[in-house]
Amino acid sequence: MPSSERIRKLEAVVISHRDFGEADRFVKVFSREIGKVDAIAKGVRKPRSRKAAHLEPFTHVALVLARGQSTWIITQAEMLTAFNAIRDDLRKTAQAAYVVELADQLTAHDQVDSAVFRLVLESLKRVDRLPDPFNALCHFELNLLGLSGFRPEFFKCVGCGQDIQPQEQFFSARMGGVLCPQCASSGGDFERIGLPALRYLRHFSRSSYQECARVSIPEVIRKEMRRIITVHINSVTERRLNSPDFLNHLNHLKPPEVLKS
Repeated sequence: MPSSERIRKLEAVVISHRDFGEADRFVKVFSREIGKVDAIAKGVRKPRSRKAAHLEPFTHVALVLARGQSTWIITQAEMLTAFNAIRDDLRKTAQAAYVVELADQLTAHDQVDSAVFRLVLESLKRVDRLPDPFNALCHFELNLLGLSGFRPEFFKCVGCGQDIQPQEQFFSARMGGVLCPQCASSGGDFERIGLPALRYLRHFSRSSYQECARVSIPEVIRKEMRRIITVHINSVTERRLNSPDFLNHLNHLKPPEVLKS
């Protein structure tokens, strides 16, 4: 193997890690240069390890990897972006966890895709800085689905192929898009989708983030959009993701009462 392939310098986002042995840790990262890859960080769990803080989930890092006999070994790690707001806010932590979990589910190992890397990194930055990152997350979901080849069809009926008309429609997760009322009349496991939610979903699926960021969406429409995107993602991944359930739990918690003096 050429020496250039035995040592790699990467810009990456840490997806997850798991302990290995007494002091080591397997780290999964998504990199700009070689896509998603697993690597081992030797001795990182020792008290004096300098790499530990740089290899936490959601961290934006610069890495140097050396090729071992069976896996990559992390020899250097330098934090590029810490995302402090994500680490200090439990809801933002859950939102960031969703970004990296969905990216993990929709990408293959060693598949280079700089567009996906940019989308993941920019979405984490938006979650970190925005008080309300709903639009950023919706834009992330639909664009990641598109880049991965799973973009839902919102413009033509997936049953008959006709243009969708301005009226209440139906969404088929199994077929991957909107069904007109006539095609849905035969019955099936369909989700109703109102015209306002459909219009927002169409806008987010074809617009830049800057255009999406300017949109103000009522809460009732947000819930409908979330329902449609969630059933589609669950169908694509063939499983329920962990982070959305945790985020939903947080969203239903009551804020702590303020003690009166």
